[in-house]
Formats: sequence, structure tokens, C-alpha cells
Amino acid sequence: MSAMLAQALGAQPDWSIMIIWIVVLVVFMYFFMIRPQQKEAKKKNAMMAELAVGDTVLTTSGFYGTIIDISDDTVIVEFGSNKNCRIPMQKTAIVAVEKPEEAAE
Repeated sequence: MSAMLAQALGAQPDWSIMIIWIVVLVVFMYFFMIRPQQKEAKKKNAMMAELAVGDTVLTTSGFYGTIIDISDDTVIVEFGSNKNCRIPMQKTAIVAVEKPEEAAE
């Protein structure tokens, strides 16, 4: 409404107010969208770096298993007490890790 009134009176729009709103929008997007994603990515990378043989893991498909072997981007996970159920999978398929020391407590 005020923009139409300003145009009717022949006044120039105030660019400083628009720039302030754009800056506020960018800051809002950073703190509520970009920063939480970066924190989550750092947390997941730290979890993947700390993987060790013997850790109990939860996969994206909802299966719990124990890590038997680790290579660059794959892990071999043993599911259940059956020694024949060993499946190679990508590290990115791991959602959560539980260390054996944590399970004993």
C-alpha cells in the first residue's frame, strides 16, 4: 500500500529497507537451515571415523549387527548369532553406532 502511495507521489522506493530485509532473510536461512545441516554432517563424519571392528551398528533398513571388517567405504556386518549371515554394505548405510563398552554398562 505504501509502495503504491510512494509511486503515486513520485517518490523513489527506499532501497536500504529492502537490503536490510534481504540480509535478515539470509541470516535467518543460515541459522535455521544451513548451520544445523553442517553440524549434522560433522557429527555423522565423526561417527564414521570412529567405527571399529566389534561395534554394534544400526543400519538404515533397521537391522542391528556387529562389524566384522572395515575397508575404505564398505563394512562387513554380521547379523544375529549366525556366523553365515555376513553382509557387505556401504558405510553410509549406518545410522547409529554403539561401542561394546557402552553396551556392558
